[in-house]
Amino acid sequence: MDLTVPSPPPVPPFRQPSAAGLAPPAPGRPGELPPVHDALVCVALPSFAVSARHGQLTGQGLEGVYHSGRRVLSRCHLRVAGRDPVTVQGRLLSADRVRFVAVVRTSADPGPDPGVGVERSRHADGTERITFRSSLGRSLRLPVEIALGTDLADLGAVASGRRCPELRATVHDSGLRWSAPDGGHAIVTAEPPPEDTLASAGLLRWELELRPGTARTITLDVRMRYPHTARPVGRTGGHSLPDARAEGDDPRVEKLLRTGLGDLRALLVRDPAHPADLHPAAGVPWRCGPAPAEALWAARMALPLGTQLAASTLRTLARTQLTGPGPGAGRIPGPLRDTGPHLPPICTGAEATLAFPVVLAEARRWGLPDQDLTELLPAAERCLHWLRTAAAENGLLREPGPAGLQRAETQAHAHRAALLGADLLEACGRPGADGWRDWAHALRHRFREEFWLDDPTGGRPAAARTPAGRPLPHLGAGAAHLLDTGLLGGGRCAEGLLDKVQTEQVARLLGSPVMDTGWGLRSLGAKEPGHNPFGHRSGAVRVHETVVAVTGLAAAGYEKEATSLLRGLLDAAEAFAYRLPEMYAGDQRTSDSAPVPHPAACRPAAVASAAGIQLLTTVAGIRPDVPAHTVALQPMRGAPFGAIRLSGLCVAGEPFAVRVSRLGLGMVEEAAPGLQLGV
Repeated sequence: MDLTVPSPPPVPPFRQPSAAGLAPPAPGRPGELPPVHDALVCVALPSFAVSARHGQLTGQGLEGVYHSGRRVLSRCHLRVAGRDPVTVQGRLLSADRVRFVAVVRTSADPGPDPGVGVERSRHADGTERITFRSSLGRSLRLPVEIALGTDLADLGAVASGRRCPELRATVHDSGLRWSAPDGGHAIVTAEPPPEDTLASAGLLRWELELRPGTARTITLDVRMRYPHTARPVGRTGGHSLPDARAEGDDPRVEKLLRTGLGDLRALLVRDPAHPADLHPAAGVPWRCGPAPAEALWAARMALPLGTQLAASTLRTLARTQLTGPGPGAGRIPGPLRDTGPHLPPICTGAEATLAFPVVLAEARRWGLPDQDLTELLPAAERCLHWLRTAAAENGLLREPGPAGLQRAETQAHAHRAALLGADLLEACGRPGADGWRDWAHALRHRFREEFWLDDPTGGRPAAARTPAGRPLPHLGAGAAHLLDTGLLGGGRCAEGLLDKVQTEQVARLLGSPVMDTGWGLRSLGAKEPGHNPFGHRSGAVRVHETVVAVTGLAAAGYEKEATSLLRGLLDAAEAFAYRLPEMYAGDQRTSDSAPVPHPAACRPAAVASAAGIQLLTTVAGIRPDVPAHTVALQPMRGAPFGAIRLSGLCVAGEPFAVRVSRLGLGMVEEAAPGLQLGV
């Protein structure tokens, strides 16, 4: 929950990231957010709708329909025959649509069973179809009224708890209109038109005739008009992601991939100045604004679906890169992120800057077209230039600001960027590759000397070092990034910061009950001071770090630890109806427990939505090297999901399908012409 709330349109994405995130919270309640863990959230950015499970929009908390960071509709209250329908079910049908089923008791009911059913289908953009069905044996005249209202408030104001009075409505066409002081206005129209409209109360009324066994439908259409001449960006449609499929012995893998893919599509947004370029927003409802690091990680995780999303995300970020002279040249701006009780907030811009050349280099391995590579290479070189100027004389990367910490996680990002950046420079005939490999070698030597803390249990990496050289020994999920070394040619993983013995010890630590909850990886070890199972960087399970740990452990050969985390995460996904939140409570799993939601977690979130893609690719062991016309298969030998088949993936711009047997043997079933199976 690294909080960043979207600004009103038409602010381009990634332009002016906020250091703090949300608008100031309500007095006396610092940082408190409305709970959303039990809400039904349907998403099709830049629109989303937050509904309680009864389906009525009451204007309480975060309920409402939002477009580009503004609440377009806060109240939509349905009454039938003078009473609220009794909602018996509310559930998501897809990433962008939710359905509520209710019944209505009327005087015409012959007995205790209700004779009228009501189905409400609500889309993320606020469009709603309300269908009334009668099972009675005679015709029925049904009074229906819908009370509408809105405050046209910014999401930041709603989240901070500020009281935003409802605006007065006026009659407009076959519905109502509300106007804000800044000139923006919202319009709701109904079909069929209401028989009576009471603007002062925001009421639309009908008298519907229901014949036996028939149905009548009312459709509400919600539109927002913004002030001045600015036009908001429209829906993306998610066309950059193919329809990948998973099938196998464990039927849950199909649901995990399908749901995650739908959510990732729903989170894609356009750069208003360059509408052809899509990138993933970090999460709904809080993080639809600038989050470059999460956008890059999600695009990297989605590379098995093709390189188009990675290329457009990289282009969007390259346009935000700082230019000109000075130590910041080449850095990608990013908001601050809280890092738990032991470390100060970190600027995610450095993380994004170091991720940029990594994503570009790995996209090349997956088949990024030469035209995209040529266009993006200068931005990657500027990122490497920033790394060179930002690193201290001893090679360690120190954070700007008074704390001046050297974090282990940041060194892992820098080391990966150096090695994959060198690979990229060499492949493109650019100078500097050998220099970056030498720099990475020196960083490895320095890290193993200064960050590894020996103790009787085998040691651990320090989380960070102070400018005075004092290590901060707290064990957290950031250690998983030390195992994420990056993909090189021939299906090889790059060398990491840790030696073999240290890697084995980190694998043991990540697989221990101190870190593995049984539902995923804790962000801070259970025995560490300040541990809080609900702390989003101090003990909660974060899906991204869990996936990074699974991938790194499997690549390093520690399948037992990887499988435990993998199965725990799949079990958690099932409990969350396969829409994984960005985080959930880090309570230890027991035989009769279930994963506990975090009340303010984004759900859906980009990296959590892409988790299924990376996990299944890890199980199948797909490691392409398109420039060398090869793809290596190194499946997990234990076949943690049994037999599995993945299809609809994309390697070298062509469909790719692979099957892994119950014995952990892989076979390519479909691939681009000329692509050979490597070792």
